[in-house]
Amino acid sequence: MNTEKLNKLANTIVNYSLHLKENSKVLVTFTKEASPLVEELIKEAKKVKAIMVLNMYNPKLNALLALDNTDERIALISKIKEFEVNNYDAFIAINYTYNDYETKNVPKEVRIKLGKATEKTDDIRINERDWVLLNYPSPVDAFKAKMSTTDFNEFALNVMTVDYEKMSKDIKPLKELMEKTDRVRIISPGTDLSFSIKDLPAIACTGDKNIPDGELYSAPVKTSVNGTITYNTPSPYQGNVFNHVCLTFKDGKIIKATCDEDDEKLNEIFDTDEGARYVGEFSLGFNPQILYPMGDILYDEKILGSLHFTPGRCYADCDNGNKSSIHWDMVLIQREDFGGGEIYFDDVLIRKNGKFVLDELKALNYE
Repeated sequence: MNTEKLNKLANTIVNYSLHLKENSKVLVTFTKEASPLVEELIKEAKKVKAIMVLNMYNPKLNALLALDNTDERIALISKIKEFEVNNYDAFIAINYTYNDYETKNVPKEVRIKLGKATEKTDDIRINERDWVLLNYPSPVDAFKAKMSTTDFNEFALNVMTVDYEKMSKDIKPLKELMEKTDRVRIISPGTDLSFSIKDLPAIACTGDKNIPDGELYSAPVKTSVNGTITYNTPSPYQGNVFNHVCLTFKDGKIIKATCDEDDEKLNEIFDTDEGARYVGEFSLGFNPQILYPMGDILYDEKILGSLHFTPGRCYADCDNGNKSSIHWDMVLIQREDFGGGEIYFDDVLIRKNGKFVLDELKALNYE
């Protein structure tokens, strides 16, 4: 792994994303494979005199424990999460992909219990604390991206260390336009979807939460969504991967959900709670380094020329009133090589085949 780029990434996280300072208390959760990055994070945290605590975990063992989650263990996990949000200012979560299907056999009722038990603390952590989430590159990621391990490592570090300061300037005209918009229409193969984002804010994501980053999100007025959307990238969730998910909405609610694999399992997720069949996020992606899906949402939702339309919980900073224990980012790429598509704001075409057509937005095409 390129130590110079790892240091650049660590510097970005500590000083740009989290703005750590003296006595900032930060919890780093990671797997042993990510230790080289954690070493660089420690060095950068020392420079600003932040207080860093490490929590190393093993995804396979965690999944094994989750299979037999008892009420007592769920209550303990809830207390631990409550302690964390009450005692840390910031969180760094570094995932490492071993197997997307590791949690496939965790019972639905266990997921629901755990989600409800930790919903309040998760909300605080997401909406009231500083945090960064990233994936340390793994051979499984390289396989999904159809790259050699060496090439993927280089790609991942390049993607995660793009010029976020420039991106934050480039995004401002789109943010202003989105916040003035009422009606949105999305057209693509298998997709004709309409909804309102009136009076909801547009939130720029340029390296301060997820890494890699590069998106601008809002949320639909909860009951305004009508029509159909067909996603053209893999949609992993809860230990399953679904392809060609097609959702039909009426007055905001998913009334039909199909996919290539298991419609029953897909609909089980949307039956988790009432909010799971409504949408909490609408976002446009434009990371210039990410062009193709790999079944990893941290990358796929930032694909240049993409959008994601997310069933489940909304964010507190763009609150459309939808509450849920799920938040499932599902991605549609609209570039010409993926079938094309159009986005209209108040009947004005703003993006065609993944490229912004208005002059004030063209900087985000990164050509």
